[in-house]
Amino acid sequence: MYQEKIIAFNSKSIALTKSLFTRVYAWMFAGLLMSALMAFFVSTQPALVKLFLQNKFMFFGLIIGEFLLVILISGMINRISSATAGAFFAAYSLMNGITLSVIFLIYQIGTISLAFGITAVTFGLMSLIGYFTKADLSKLGSILFMGLVGIILASIVNIFLKSNFFDWIISMFGVLIFVGLTAYDTNKIKMMLNRADSDETIAKIAVLGALSLYLDFINLFLFILRLIGRRR
Repeated sequence: MYQEKIIAFNSKSIALTKSLFTRVYAWMFAGLLMSALMAFFVSTQPALVKLFLQNKFMFFGLIIGEFLLVILISGMINRISSATAGAFFAAYSLMNGITLSVIFLIYQIGTISLAFGITAVTFGLMSLIGYFTKADLSKLGSILFMGLVGIILASIVNIFLKSNFFDWIISMFGVLIFVGLTAYDTNKIKMMLNRADSDETIAKIAVLGALSLYLDFINLFLFILRLIGRRR
């Protein structure tokens, strides 16, 4: 009888976690959709291309703004409401869509679609692995973070080297790192939802988790695009 109650409780807990996780994916997909629509719209408007992409001050201002929004959501999640966090995430998605519009000017639409398809399948598989795995992925986080720092530094160096081969190596490692981060972040979000003790906390975790998975998806997509892309 006691064991049956434990099994019933665990089954209910698992079902609840799955239900809560749909909020994370809903936010993430909403962010991706806003970014995609904004990116395509800006790329089709010469005046906006000139304003946002050809103006270096505006372009880098957007990047700085995106960085600040990520810091606000991640660092102040406990001090802001879930509604405010959601508004910040929406603003970030739209701003990132503007900066991402440059890919429509560099790559063919067929190449972008192929890269997106590969990214979606890869992301989906790794997210499932991260959700259902029984392994402890906590130690993986520090390794992946160090790898991410290494990629950033290597990319800065390659700005001066301008080596196509070095760029290919960076892209390969970038794909591997964000594949790992997708599984790691999914697992981490699941653990956070399991420990949540209020609806407001769950709502905040949904936004914060969506931001993490959004960033994993976008960066994985960009590295895959760099690997398979043919520039116009």
